[in-house]
Amino acid sequence: MKYLDEFRDSAAARGLLKEIRRAVTRPWALMEVCGGQTHSILRHGIDQLLPEGVELIHGPGCPVCVTPLEMIDQALAIAARPEVIFCSFGDMLRVPGSHGDLFQVRSQGGDVRVVYSPLDAMQLAQTHPSRQVVFFAIGFETTAPANAMAVYLARQQGLQNFSMLVSHVLAPPAMEAILRAPGNRVQAFLAAGHVCSVMGYHQYHQLCENYRLPIVVTGFEPLDVLEGIRRAVLQLERGEACVENAYARVVTEAGNQVAQQRVEEVFEVTDRAWRGIGLIPQSGWRLREAYQHFDAALRFAVGDIRTQESPLCMAGKVLEGRIKPNECPAFSTACTPRKPLGATMVSSEGACAAYYLYGRLPHTAVLVPEPRP
Repeated sequence: MKYLDEFRDSAAARGLLKEIRRAVTRPWALMEVCGGQTHSILRHGIDQLLPEGVELIHGPGCPVCVTPLEMIDQALAIAARPEVIFCSFGDMLRVPGSHGDLFQVRSQGGDVRVVYSPLDAMQLAQTHPSRQVVFFAIGFETTAPANAMAVYLARQQGLQNFSMLVSHVLAPPAMEAILRAPGNRVQAFLAAGHVCSVMGYHQYHQLCENYRLPIVVTGFEPLDVLEGIRRAVLQLERGEACVENAYARVVTEAGNQVAQQRVEEVFEVTDRAWRGIGLIPQSGWRLREAYQHFDAALRFAVGDIRTQESPLCMAGKVLEGRIKPNECPAFSTACTPRKPLGATMVSSEGACAAYYLYGRLPHTAVLVPEPRP
């Protein structure tokens, strides 16, 4: 129980755990959708504090991890061009493509820059009118409003040297794809609170009705996660299946409607490939026709790049919740944070990175410090 002493409110954590233990009468498998929740679970030992019958399955909610390999290779091709300033959030720079990553492109002379907002990239376009500035726009619904606003403003200001490489994905279609997959074991979802802060949770009611399982909107603090688990377990034990909001201090059922309107104006729903998983119909956003001149894949003609994943990497099965990271034969041996085979080992929200960082190693593995480069 050493983990409990590290909780901000250990008494509240003990109380929630007691309620969960008292409620559980049979095994249950819950999936936390977001990689941020996964890291909170492992960092605070929630997976080890829960009663034996409650299993947490890690979902595909890491935006870096599910960005398809083809998109990474497109980014590498664009970033290597001499006229381009390629802008990205920092967590994308070490994601492996077929041949290298953005750090390597930068070491070879590419102008790759870390920014903290798409508006930073817009400002670079304004101050460097002779250069093409490209922003790598990835993520779930959470980051879409800021990216939509940047494209909207670029159009308003007539910026001709600004574009985006867009790889937005949507949470509900991925959740449904998991439920429809052969061998699915998920009996309840902990939905990602930050996604719902933008989109609301009204869209989950149909999932609950169609698949008869609870969905609890959950935050990221350890107490938030425990409360989400408690509510999901109580529903399962009572045979209920509805949407509950355990993150009411941030999330409403309708969500942020102003943000939704901006996203709806700039983006349209499309089929999207997910790294390691494959094509999920109607699971992403792309720029609408009125904004397609800001599409970097079209501007630099890189849309026909085709790739093949490493046969050693089982990140797809991890993202689908079919295996735990430490069940992959390459985990902590052929695949480490310094020499990753897939994005799940390098992303700050990746399940493999969390298992490595917080010591959830295979029983036969020995963690040897990696030499500094």
